Amino acid sequence: MKKYAAELLGTFGLVFAGTGAIIIDQATGGSITHVGVALTFGMIVLVMIYTFGDISGAHLNPAVTIGFWSARRLPGREVPGYIVSQFMGALLASGVLRVLFPDSKLLGATMPAGSELQSFILEFILTFFLMLTILNVSTGAKEKGITAGIAVGSMIGLEAMFAGPICGASMNPARSLAPALVSGHLEHLWLYIAAPILGTVSAKFAFRCVREGDGG
Repeated sequence: MKKYAAELLGTFGLVFAGTGAIIIDQATGGSITHVGVALTFGMIVLVMIYTFGDISGAHLNPAVTIGFWSARRLPGREVPGYIVSQFMGALLASGVLRVLFPDSKLLGATMPAGSELQSFILEFILTFFLMLTILNVSTGAKEKGITAGIAVGSMIGLEAMFAGPICGASMNPARSLAPALVSGHLEHLWLYIAAPILGTVSAKFAFRCVREGDGG
């Protein structure tokens, strides 16, 4: 239960800080800026990894959990508990943000700026490289090393920095589903669930290629 509690709290922190930064940026006429939003996402993931990494691995992301399971680094029996905890944490965060910012229409929900295909491909590639980074800096399903949080947080901040204006750079079904459900904007949601999961599962094969089968 400690693992699931850590995932709930960690994902709450991610969605509260990350989508909260988007909402506040819009409410204040751009005071945080796109760069600030990207840095917020990267920094909150970094902090949550150092806070909960030795307990649950600080996945904070159903796609990452599925990626670890696919790479045989997480027992299948733990996957449902991880995913349910992540979605609960994300939904709680979006619920709190709805109370705090009732005028926000999207609550930080991810929306494609162009075509769905464009955003799908971007989300797939972004999550592929995110998972590839995670697999290379993690031990089992845990992020324990001194550099793990920096590497993963930097990757998320980097990808959000350049791809966020086009696809939202979600890379995380829980991060996209929660604000979409609470705000009632479910359009395009499918791509933010399917693309990250396909990206993390595909990263397993690339990891095995470059690590000569050490991925399990």
